Amino acid sequence: MKNDSLRIGIDLGGTKIEGLLLDPTGQEIYRQRIATPVGDYLGTIQAIKQLVGDLDNHTQGTRLASIGIGIPGTVSRETGLVKNANSVCLIGNPLHTDLEEALGRPVRLENDANCFTVSEATDGAAAGKAVVFGVIIGTGTGGGIAVNGKPVIGLNAISGEWGHNPLPWPKPEELANCPQCYCGKTGCIESFLAGPGLERDYSHHNGIHLSASEIAVRAEQGDPACLETLERYEGRLARSLATIINVLDPEAIVLGGGVSNIERLYKTVPVLLEEWVFSDSCNTPILKNHHGDSSGVRGAAWLWS
Repeated sequence: MKNDSLRIGIDLGGTKIEGLLLDPTGQEIYRQRIATPVGDYLGTIQAIKQLVGDLDNHTQGTRLASIGIGIPGTVSRETGLVKNANSVCLIGNPLHTDLEEALGRPVRLENDANCFTVSEATDGAAAGKAVVFGVIIGTGTGGGIAVNGKPVIGLNAISGEWGHNPLPWPKPEELANCPQCYCGKTGCIESFLAGPGLERDYSHHNGIHLSASEIAVRAEQGDPACLETLERYEGRLARSLATIINVLDPEAIVLGGGVSNIERLYKTVPVLLEEWVFSDSCNTPILKNHHGDSSGVRGAAWLWS
């Protein structure tokens, strides 16, 4: 019989699958990572089954742990099939049903950005906040909403997908150089704010390629071109987050993903928000994540809280 006191979290990524076993207080008992069978749907299910079996071996055989799984997509409420997944082999498959059959017990499946947000709202940077918006800025710009530590899914299972709205209050030069998003539309927030978007902007203005981390390091060293790139980026990030505040007015916004490691964002963006938020002041804290790249797998485990 399932016992909620022990929790297994699984974070299904494009290249790795991470598993975590938590005790009732949220302390880590055991962690393991394995490679994702890229492009292999049935192989992915078997890999998760193998990983859960390994985690089960560390429960000391006293009881079964609950299982929560974060995926790079979501399950359609209309069909029960995976949609909007970066790992395209998952799309159109009944992943939830297949995993429950393979694992022999109930599974809670959720978008990985929602898991990140649940983790940071439960015992992370935004612990104790009633309404939290979480953002993962890396290869994409995933987003999630947690209310009282629970994920908000939405009628269409797309709650928090801020990255696939158009960049707000665009400037003429941004309209003239609107990149096409992988979703098929042009000018999405994700195309501008994801790590590759930051790199593309630098390349467009300077004619050479630098990684997002290189841009950040050189900006710290006073490189004018890198500073200008980050200033443009910060303005776009502030405009985009202002639309979230105008609609949701969360008690905190937590940033995750590789771009969240650019420390100056936490000083510059809150100031820039003032211009765009529909209020006489903006007190919304912009917080760096507490659990780093472990937030997704921890949030998956907390889906059973």
